[in-house]
Amino acid sequence: MKLENSRELWYDEASRTAVTLVDVASAAQALARGHLAGPVASRCLADALATAALLGGEADLKDESLSIQMKCTGPLGGYNVECTADGKLRGYTEKKLLEDFDGMGKADDLAVIGSASIQVTRSVPGRILAQGIAPDAAAYLRDSLQRKAVLFVESAVSDEVEVLEARGAMVETMPDGDVSKLPPQDLKLSLAAASRTILKRLGFPNAVLKKTSPLEFGCRCDPKRAASMLAALGEEERKTLPDTIDITCHMCGRTFSVRNR
Repeated sequence: MKLENSRELWYDEASRTAVTLVDVASAAQALARGHLAGPVASRCLADALATAALLGGEADLKDESLSIQMKCTGPLGGYNVECTADGKLRGYTEKKLLEDFDGMGKADDLAVIGSASIQVTRSVPGRILAQGIAPDAAAYLRDSLQRKAVLFVESAVSDEVEVLEARGAMVETMPDGDVSKLPPQDLKLSLAAASRTILKRLGFPNAVLKKTSPLEFGCRCDPKRAASMLAALGEEERKTLPDTIDITCHMCGRTFSVRNR
């Protein structure tokens, strides 16, 4: 089975373990282009999108979304990504170009990110359902949610900003499952393979596919929203602005030209 721009939920009955696999390459490519990002920022964004797709797999309410905001001490500055219940992905990194790293091959994450913390938020419009802060996604699952789970994220972006891979895997043992079957977080694992091959590498060759759903780029911005932002400004402030204004969505990089008169 080919894992491509989708989320797959597998289940191993013997060990009572669920395995979620995601591929977000198309969304990562669209956002890298939209933000005019360099290869290093694009790879970090691809990792973040894969993580959001893994954690957002349980969203089932209409218009529910899961967002991850990361702040860090490294030159990347952080990121903000979102995955909706229907598999729409969007997001950005604080810095789009990192001159000291771009074009130099795969950069060291510690040098690019430094120390970091994330805030994970599940919400519907106008209401926060749950929120937690942790050093990373694995710690969020373990400490904030008290879940027996490990995550693996893998991406590759060429110096020409072509997203070659953007994938993730989450393995979770149910409360009554065999926790000894949980792979170690430091397992050397390649996700560049078919789903069945990944499952074998994780130790669950007999897992059964329970659900598959699409993952793709999607943003709520549109010309009407851009015009409403301009309309929200005071009349005196609008008089100081030109007749046509370009408004760029910070979440996806798309720009809309809006008339001010």
